[in-house]
Amino acid sequence: MSKQFAVIGNPIEQSRSPELHHAFAAKTGVQLNYAKRLAPLDGFSASIHDFFSQGGAGMNVTVPFKEQAFAECAVLTERAKIAKAVNTLWMQDGQLHGDNTDGQGLVEAIKALGWTLENAELLIIGAGGATRGVIYPLVQAGVKKIVIANRTLARAEQLIADLKQAVPQAELSAVSLDNLAGNFDIAINATSASLSGDALLLPQALQFKQAYEMAYGKPSSFLDQAKARGVPASEGFGMLVGQAIESFRIWNGVKPNLKDFL
Repeated sequence: MSKQFAVIGNPIEQSRSPELHHAFAAKTGVQLNYAKRLAPLDGFSASIHDFFSQGGAGMNVTVPFKEQAFAECAVLTERAKIAKAVNTLWMQDGQLHGDNTDGQGLVEAIKALGWTLENAELLIIGAGGATRGVIYPLVQAGVKKIVIANRTLARAEQLIADLKQAVPQAELSAVSLDNLAGNFDIAINATSASLSGDALLLPQALQFKQAYEMAYGKPSSFLDQAKARGVPASEGFGMLVGQAIESFRIWNGVKPNLKDFL
């Protein structure tokens, strides 16, 4: 019998998780069914407990429930604890387990592009949940220096204060967007600014060799500026596939090859 999986969110129609997991299953011979579940904004907890009480095997969590999922879990992975958000749930020994695969998804996507993370110096624009979720996996992958740039400098400084102990081997620093300068291996946009049309203007004093936009499928002023500079650039579809592959591996013990799905 097929194992039952789902992705839960609100809204949920836009999710591409079912097509990805069914494609992974077809490639690896795993028998599963994967559906979308819309949860009421005030009904997340009831929705997930209902799913698992009916024999559900695993669940992905998307906006706006990742922080709530974190609070629901009895057992958390190290990267979930650091991210303070969960996008992958499963039941084990009667306890709800949670992981955050977003950062690993980003790492896998960057590696698939042939870009180097070992000893790399990175700029991440934005100091929200998306950035919090990727710092630990990036450092585990060998990144040695990360500068977090944010409109509100205090927010970036607070994020670094929160994360410093988790990644002692890396140098973390904060800068306000107004004072953005320097030379980086990879610049990553983790803000929604380039999606909302609220253009991020990258100063000429800022140099980078490669550019990664976490979002996908929408116009991005960040990517436009990178391309105008002749810098190799990618949108975030690979990260989406990469985080899904990591969830699939946790649940099914099989890891599809990312490059097969790009």
